[in-house]
Parts: sequence; C-alpha cells; structure tokens
Amino acid sequence: MGRPTLVLHAQKSDRGGTQVGFVVSKAVGNAVVRNRVKRRLRAMVRPYALGTSPNMYKVVVRALPPAAAQPARVAGDLAGAWQQALGKAGAA
Repeated sequence: MGRPTLVLHAQKSDRGGTQVGFVVSKAVGNAVVRNRVKRRLRAMVRPYALGTSPNMYKVVVRALPPAAAQPARVAGDLAGAWQQALGKAGAA
C-alpha cells in the first residue's frame, strides 16, 4: 500500500509471529538520516506487529524520501497502510 512517506507490503505467513523488515534507500538521506528513519519506523511498527496475533504476516516497510522530511506524517501513513495491507493480505 503506497502512501506519500512509505510503501508497505504484507503477506500472510505460517511462521510464528509477525515479521517486519525495513528498506530505507540512499535516496532518503545520508546514513544518519536513514538510521533515524529506521529507528522511528521500528518504534511505530512495534505495537502493530504485537497486536496482529493470532494472525501471522510478513511485512516490508519501504521508506520514501518524504519520510525524513515529514516525520510527523509517517505515523498516520503507517496506520492507514498497515490496516489496508493486512486487510488485503488476510482476504487473499
């Protein structure tokens, strides 16, 4: 699910727990900026990932360049994309 600050992909899994991976390319910024974006995303995703049991998913979150410039917007984009992507993955 694409949003202005991130893209989220989800797939149902048969492994224990929800697994989340992050992709933050050099287009987002230098190493300091990329790591800051990754830390923020990790902190934002944790409550969602823990709340998905009993269903299990594999999720990939790809940060786009506006994620570094507009950190306040990322939380809203993540919430909407998470619900939509997991809803589609669960229906498939």
